[in-house]
Amino acid sequence: MNTRSPWMRPALIACALMTTNCAASRPASVAPPRLSVPAEAIRSCDLARLPEAPTLTDLEVAYLTRGAQLIACDAARRLAVDSWMAERAMQEGAKGGARQQMPGR
Repeated sequence: MNTRSPWMRPALIACALMTTNCAASRPASVAPPRLSVPAEAIRSCDLARLPEAPTLTDLEVAYLTRGAQLIACDAARRLAVDSWMAERAMQEGAKGGARQQMPGR
């Protein structure tokens, strides 16, 4: 006499399918990774200005000071871009990690 229920096999298959579908999907509550932008990248750049009646010394000092300020401003801009690119790479990595494919596919 067979005591097994005829519904045992379909119930096990349904349970396995539901578990497989849940394991493959990414949780809805996962927020994308975010980086905080450094304060140096947000701050506006200072540029030296000439006084009302500039002398040759004022011009030379302003020229050198402005060159240093432009280099610092470019470094801050580069820092902002690098932060943005790193954040995008982290977000792409998070998306790719949720949908990993099996080796050989």
